[in-house]
Amino acid sequence: MLYHLSLAADDPRHAASVIAELWGGRAFPFPPVIAGSWIAMAGDERRTAIEFYPRGTELRRAPGDADAYGLLTGVPRHGPTHAAIGTMLDGDAVFAIAVREGWPAKYCKRGGVFGVIELWVEGCQMIEVLTPEMQREYRDGVTIENWERFLEASGHVAIAA
Repeated sequence: MLYHLSLAADDPRHAASVIAELWGGRAFPFPPVIAGSWIAMAGDERRTAIEFYPRGTELRRAPGDADAYGLLTGVPRHGPTHAAIGTMLDGDAVFAIAVREGWPAKYCKRGGVFGVIELWVEGCQMIEVLTPEMQREYRDGVTIENWERFLEASGHVAIAA
């Protein structure tokens, strides 16, 4: 189960504020890793959160018992990391936020199984936003058994744990 993840942003405060809005949560400064970081907190029973670090931050191992730390190195704007998050808002409200922010967004049906709204934070960081209906599609469609059937149908072999 996912509790939190971290993403890069040009404006961590703003990115965290918008995601918190989608969740009906709150955004706060997040100084433990690197100055200028912010966290969006959903306020749900899992304490779901996304930490936004200034773009170019790399997480590094610290010696001994010390916590990992951040170091600015100048990472490219695009990368493979993304998240799927739920919102209680409907699609129109999500698209209205995207328009207000100037962030690209579009509806997509992933594999014909579940819908998402691709929201591109600052135009380069994809977050898949799932409305309540999309969340139900996701829970119904994305199961271990369905994935095994998909792999078998496409000629791939599932490896048991």
